[in-house]
Amino acid sequence: MDAHVIVVGAGPVGLMLAGELRLGGADVIVLERRAVPTTESRASTLHARTMEILDQRGLLDALGTPPNEVRGHFGGVPLDLRLGGPYPGQWKVPQVRTEELLGAWALELGADVRRRHEVRALIRHPDHVEVEALGPAGPVALRARYVVGCDGEDSTVRRLAGFDFPGTSARRELIRADVDGIDVPDRRFQRLERGLAIAARRGDGVTRVMVHEFGRAARPRAEEPSFAELTEVWRRVTGEDIGAGTPLWINSFGDASRQASRYRDGRVLLAGDAAHQQMPIGGQALNLGLQDAVNLGWKLALRVRGTAPEELLDTYHDERHPVGERVLSTIRAQALLLLGSPEVESLRAVFGELIPYEDVRRHLAGVVSGLDIRYGAGDGHPLTGTRLPHVELAGPHGPLSTPTLLRAARGVLLVLTDDPALRTETLAVARPWAHAVDATVAAAVADGPLAGSHAVLVRPDGHVAWVGSETTAPTAGLTEALRRWFGSRAAHDINRIRRESMGNLTGKTALVTGSSRGIGRATAMRLAREGALVAVHYATGEEAAAEVVATIEKDGGRAFAVRAELGVPGDVHQLFLGLEEGLKERTGTTRLDILVNNAGVMGGVKPEDTTPEQFDRLFAVNAKAPFFIIQRALPNMPSGGRIVNISSGLTKFANPDEIAYAMTKGAVEMLALHYAKHLGPRNITINSVAPGITRNGNPLFDIPEAVEQMAALSTFNRVGDPQDVADVVAFLASDDARWITGSFVDASGGTLLG
Repeated sequence: MDAHVIVVGAGPVGLMLAGELRLGGADVIVLERRAVPTTESRASTLHARTMEILDQRGLLDALGTPPNEVRGHFGGVPLDLRLGGPYPGQWKVPQVRTEELLGAWALELGADVRRRHEVRALIRHPDHVEVEALGPAGPVALRARYVVGCDGEDSTVRRLAGFDFPGTSARRELIRADVDGIDVPDRRFQRLERGLAIAARRGDGVTRVMVHEFGRAARPRAEEPSFAELTEVWRRVTGEDIGAGTPLWINSFGDASRQASRYRDGRVLLAGDAAHQQMPIGGQALNLGLQDAVNLGWKLALRVRGTAPEELLDTYHDERHPVGERVLSTIRAQALLLLGSPEVESLRAVFGELIPYEDVRRHLAGVVSGLDIRYGAGDGHPLTGTRLPHVELAGPHGPLSTPTLLRAARGVLLVLTDDPALRTETLAVARPWAHAVDATVAAAVADGPLAGSHAVLVRPDGHVAWVGSETTAPTAGLTEALRRWFGSRAAHDINRIRRESMGNLTGKTALVTGSSRGIGRATAMRLAREGALVAVHYATGEEAAAEVVATIEKDGGRAFAVRAELGVPGDVHQLFLGLEEGLKERTGTTRLDILVNNAGVMGGVKPEDTTPEQFDRLFAVNAKAPFFIIQRALPNMPSGGRIVNISSGLTKFANPDEIAYAMTKGAVEMLALHYAKHLGPRNITINSVAPGITRNGNPLFDIPEAVEQMAALSTFNRVGDPQDVADVVAFLASDDARWITGSFVDASGGTLLG
């Protein structure tokens, strides 16, 4: 397989889905026919539920503080959207900015986004789907377990896969544009005698205008309307001339309403406008699509990783299709209220009288904002199926906000009881699902939406899957909920399946410095056996590095050599030129999942004989180079990345002939200690491995007496082999070591025991 999932379409929905899949551990390729992101901000509104989702993933800081308006509308009739929660109302974010934010996030997480790739064919097989596309260099064929169409209302994936798309075609049309250099009054859904006019001037002086002329029927368009057409319709409706302005972009949209009968057909799925077409009134279309992606992403990731049953994917359609159906229905009602001819004025008046009633207002605000979504009938508890409320808790290490629990897009078991026995029982029930569910203990809640709940199981999309309350048996239904949403296999079974089927590191990329010989060579070969694409770095041993690459490829692995002398000016730049070129050629991206800083030089000089030049050389290669290699690698490293630094037992075992060398390795250990805290929020681990006496090709190891003396220092009475250390590094590079960071790992064979 080229990837677990191929996503077609790099708009906001496709990029959101790509990020969710990467957080779930799935390898994803995104195919986009456009060469560059769009400059058209067709959508400009994020609603409260979408803001909560972005908060869950830690994206709001990058978004900044966009303009907020708590009052929205329903078909142009003013509507107060406040329903509680931290993000009431509408948040004005141009689609260009949303796409930019999600694109950077998906790339940081390691999504492989390939532009100028136009999908031409889908070929289904029992265990995968083959996608044929026309790329910049010609036709390409890619294989993945699943394909998701996020390619808009004219979806190629939907057409090629043969999805039904019933509904109605457009009967009414709005023309809209961003126009610079005009001065017209701001209008909020102003219904005039001849039509509807909307105008909103931004802070940069550009005005968004939209206009509909009553009785003007929508018609099929081969291309977008001209500025001249817009100005003429605007003149007829408002009596104003905007022809002297400069259009930045212009398009039209109608009130077509269609929805795919199924969101999933085997290994092909649809999300966003590919699954449903609606008039973008009130900004609901983009928000609906982003929420599709968040519902699907974690489910699909669990499925392709082999930890959840096929039935889990069916819940995507079962949950999101009814939501889409209801949103489309309300949008059709809004289109009638907004664009209907003067005969709808009496209906608008009735709506205006009803909306102030609190039950009516809350109902409509819930539909528009997405805050009222509840999946399934649940277990009878009012929270089950709804979104996890935003609550500030007292965690074991200080204040804890519920959205932060969902940063990694994993399940969460929030244990809120102060009863030690009940807490232990609840945690024990969930322990077999530790591969997919994080357990968090917080103080019991006396009031608010979580009051009376001793534990809450939350899905990765933020919806509550189970609640243990005082009115039920303490853990009744928890095991069933865990099995339903996260599968039935324990973590060790999953890891065994992964190892047996495709290797722990399949789909990962790795750089091992100094890997033409010794520990570096053994590490490169071990990582390649686990499925990683390995960059074999060398400084002078070109033939030796080529031999390592050849051996890896002979055994069915993938590798390429990269040359760079470390410890000299420009060393890191030279290293990454070759590394990124090799990665781009083989994967299409420069993503680096694993970095092993192994390259180093020994001292072997008595302290009184050490010269400043020798001292500087040791620090340049052994300490300075790893620091700046890590610094340079981090922009390429996604969430879940692994950094392993090779230290030395000499930081704990005295040898006066290696004082300067040991100092450099002490510095290397500080990299792990301090970087671990810095990189924790990105879910990147960094650890130090300290070998003892290890065979490294030195002629000394050919002398039996010397080997015997060195072996006596180990509790195992032997000297180490490079493979002994490589196995430790491979473990730290795997998902099995996800809970280890900032550690000093003694790989000296007991030499340091004394």
